[in-house]
Amino acid sequence: MNPLVSIIMGSTSDLKVMEKAAIILDEFGIPFEMNALSAHRTPEAVELFAHNASARGVKVIIAGAGMAAHLPGVIAAMTPLPVIGVPISASLNGLDALLAIVQMPPGIPVATVGIDGAMNAGILAAQILATADHSLAERVRDHKKNLSKKIEKANEELKEVKFKNKTN
Repeated sequence: MNPLVSIIMGSTSDLKVMEKAAIILDEFGIPFEMNALSAHRTPEAVELFAHNASARGVKVIIAGAGMAAHLPGVIAAMTPLPVIGVPISASLNGLDALLAIVQMPPGIPVATVGIDGAMNAGILAAQILATADHSLAERVRDHKKNLSKKIEKANEELKEVKFKNKTN
């Protein structure tokens, strides 16, 4: 089984955030790989990965990084594949990483999710792949229906919460 999605993190300390993308990809039945690569500490390995990902069958890259967070942009500069950046809250509440990922120069786009938003990155990767896979598109639709069911259930449970001045 070859990976369709590659989850890349700047270091294994990012795993607690990035595993949320892995969980979602598992739920959708999408094969993926996970690697730690650093734009600053292993630039040659990042370059090799980025140049070869497409030839290996990877269709989407999810790259998470904190602080200076150059990893998603560096990868995006070297591959034609869509790159989804996940800013990791490592310092400055993740704002430094968010700005580093979202403020890319013209011609080098990186789709960016919220700070520590790896789950959304996994869903976005599934949605991108679903444009060419009817079965996966159905699973994505089902996932979204289940989200609405969770909120409907929560709203029903809120009816049982009692306060003196609560009207519903």
